[in-house]
Amino acid sequence: MLDRNPLQLETEIARIARVMMSRNSEIGSDIISDLRTKLTSEELAGLLLVGIERILWFDVDAVFWTIEQMIPADLMQEIRKITNLAFYKQLINQKFIPGVDFSIDADGKLLLNHKAKAALVKSKG
Repeated sequence: MLDRNPLQLETEIARIARVMMSRNSEIGSDIISDLRTKLTSEELAGLLLVGIERILWFDVDAVFWTIEQMIPADLMQEIRKITNLAFYKQLINQKFIPGVDFSIDADGKLLLNHKAKAALVKSKG
């Protein structure tokens, strides 16, 4: 993974964030193709998540564009796995019960009862 060099990771994250903001699908596709040769799908999904987080607060439309136009389906699936795992851990730490208060369906969608949903929304606020 890019020799796990923090400077290289930061450079790639910045590059990803810039292409998200530019909304250029051709460049985005080229960057993703290049990174696929250097990273696992999970690592690339993680970099994309960090890029999304970087631009989320000042260009929400670019985030929507990125999700709809730039990120391939297999990487979106990896992103879902990463985020669902984070949500699962958070809910378990808050004493919610898997299979009772929350679960994931066959498509990878997180299913929450009202209490679990409220707890996630509250923890984000």
